[in-house]
Order: sequence, then structure tokens, then C-alpha cells
Amino acid sequence: MNRRRKQRLFAVSAAFVLLAAAIGVMLYSLNDSIDVFYTPSEIHNGKEATGNKPIVGQRLRIGGLVVPGSINRANDSLNVSFDLVDTGPKVKVEYNGILPDLFREGQGIIATGELKTPTLIVAHEVLAKHDEEYMPPELAEQLKGMNQFKPANAKDTKAGQY
Repeated sequence: MNRRRKQRLFAVSAAFVLLAAAIGVMLYSLNDSIDVFYTPSEIHNGKEATGNKPIVGQRLRIGGLVVPGSINRANDSLNVSFDLVDTGPKVKVEYNGILPDLFREGQGIIATGELKTPTLIVAHEVLAKHDEEYMPPELAEQLKGMNQFKPANAKDTKAGQY
């Protein structure tokens, strides 16, 4: 191999190594800002497909229904705690801030925060979902069996209707 080919090979190899290192650094830095979505059942039982459970200290997003009678507000601050449930076990959420106007018992919400214990999430953002007419038939049937929740569209659960 002549000298010119060696220089090209070295330049291409160096560019490839630098590109791989840059991609690795970007992925490593993005790892801290990725929020995986879980339901209360998935926090207790793990994801259905993989069985992966979140670890304490992990940032995550959780979605579920606010359990009626579980909202506790502090008198001297904006601290509020409430329970979330989907079709299984409950998870407690603590939040310090002003809740959205649509937040109420039985309402679907999404909270972004950190898992402090296996059943406690300290949220830094709470979003209330709009009241929607459509609910998947499986979820509506499961919620019908729970006395504490009455889905608004429990009488009309045909798939595909909006």
C-alpha cells in the first residue's frame, strides 16, 4: 500500500471513530431526559411484553384515573397527593404546584416525575386529559366491574366510535 492510501485509510478511520464517539456521547446525555410511560399496573407487575419494571430513582410518565376520595391537599402549601389506578393496583402521586383546571376525582391524568419508592411517584408535572367519548371496550368492561368508577360511555363501548 502506498503512502497516499494509508493516509486516506487513516483519515476515514479517524472520522468513523469520531462519529461513533459523538453518537455515543449524544445517546448517553439523552438517557437522562428519556421518560418511559407506565400505567399503575405496569409499575407493580412490569411491562407486559418484556416484564421490565421501573427502578427507584427513574424518571417516568404515568397515566391513570384519580381514585375518588384519595386527594389530600396541604392547608399551608400547594402540596397535594392522590392515588392513581388503571385496572389493577394503586400508585400514590405527590405533587407540589397548581393542578390543571380539568383535574378531579375519576379523571384521567398523566404525571411526569420520579419514582421514589416502588409505589410512590413525586411528580413535577401533572396533565389532565380531556373528557373523551371513546373508551376501548376492554377498559370500559373492566371499569364497569369496579364500583368506584363509572365510565361516561359505559353504555356505548363499540370500538371505533368517537
